[in-house]
Formats: sequence, C-alpha cells, structure tokens
Amino acid sequence: MITQTIYDGSYQWIIMGRDPDKPGKIIDTNQYIIKDGNRTLLLDPGGMEIFSSVLAATLSVSKLENITDIFASHQDPDIISSLGLWHEMLPDIRLHASVLWEGFIRHFSSGDVTYVPIDDKGGSIRLESVELQFIPAHYLHSSANFNVYDPNAKILMSGDIGAALEAPGSPMFVDDFDSHKEKMRFFHKRWMPSNEAKRDWVRRVRELDIDIMAPQHGRMFRGDDVKRFLDWFEALDVGVAIHGG
Repeated sequence: MITQTIYDGSYQWIIMGRDPDKPGKIIDTNQYIIKDGNRTLLLDPGGMEIFSSVLAATLSVSKLENITDIFASHQDPDIISSLGLWHEMLPDIRLHASVLWEGFIRHFSSGDVTYVPIDDKGGSIRLESVELQFIPAHYLHSSANFNVYDPNAKILMSGDIGAALEAPGSPMFVDDFDSHKEKMRFFHKRWMPSNEAKRDWVRRVRELDIDIMAPQHGRMFRGDDVKRFLDWFEALDVGVAIHGG
C-alpha cells in the first residue's frame, strides 16, 4: 500500500491507497491519517479485507496507542467494515459517524465501541493543535453523509464525492481534468441520487478555502482542479436511475 504525506506542518495528513495486494474484485479505496502529536485520527479506514495493509501503513507513521479516533463518512462496508478489528486492538477507540447510522455500523463490531454521534447539521473534532469540521454532504450518496474539512491545511476529505475507480499504481493527484472527468461520470450520475442535494453541497463547499479535495476513491484534486470539479459536478445531472437509465 502506497502512503504519501499531503500536508506536513505542525501535524500531518497522510493518504494510503493504491494497494497492489488487495483482492482483485475489491475496489481500491483511499484511507487518510491525520497525525497530530499523540493523537491519530483515521478517516474512512476501509474494509476488513485490507485491514492488515492499512494497519501496517498506519503503524509506519504512528504508534498504535496513539490511534485514538476513527471517522466514518457513511455506513458502506468499504468505509468501515474493519471497525471490529480496530476495536479489538484498541478497545478505547472512538468512532465519529452520523447519528443515523449508529445502529447499522455497530453490526461491524461485536464489541461495544464508543460511538460519538454527529448531528445532521455537522460538528467538529479537536485533536491537539487542529480542529476539524464535519461538513454535511447528505444524499451524496448516503442519506446521512459527512465530509471532513481542515481550515488550516485547507483540505476537504470528500468521501465518495469526486470518486473515480483507478488501477493500482495510478497517480495520487489528477493531472488532466478533462480526461479524468470521464472516469467519474458514470459513478456520479448513478450513485448520487439528488440534484437538489448536489447543488446544496456545491454551494456550501464553494464558501470553503480548499487547496486539496481528497475523495475516498481515485485521485485527489488540488489547486484549480478543485474549482473545475465543482463546476463539472454542479452541471452534471445525477440520479439517472429514476429516469430508467
């Protein structure tokens, strides 16, 4: 599994992905680490089938006992089905996720994990030197869904928004937006169900200062490509299955 530091200040953001050893029929996912002093937060730590790879990559940058928190953008198994394994190793770990999904996500763990519910309006988490914001992204694609925004590093971890399916070994950042948008088109048209929710999210995100947009699948966007994505997504007609296509 490839790891790359995408922000290195008084704390770090690290991406993990492009795992050549994952099972062939499993889609590739991006996992993110925020390491802030003696606090380490995992964002969308992934499915149980890649747990060993994610654990090894995490331990290369953080002590096990410093992994204090997990964030799940929504309830999908590729996001959080590894929860039981993390909880077995770290009984005191805290899971931050939507209040709506608690009864569902607990199915991924046989133990009584400490669940920190996020209200529909959002919220925040403070580590040591940084406070992160939970940005509502409901119905994109989950009915209770959140992004994570770091106003200091100017990074938006956008979950499935901006996702594209990439082959192992592909670059970490978009290098040609015009060609990359074709890799995103079907996913966003089919998996994002609501144009109204899409427009609300775009309006909300345009108000943020973003240098890097980091989705859960595929390449990250930086600089002008963030605005290019917002313009493209805003114009895209989504929820195509309700029209029979």
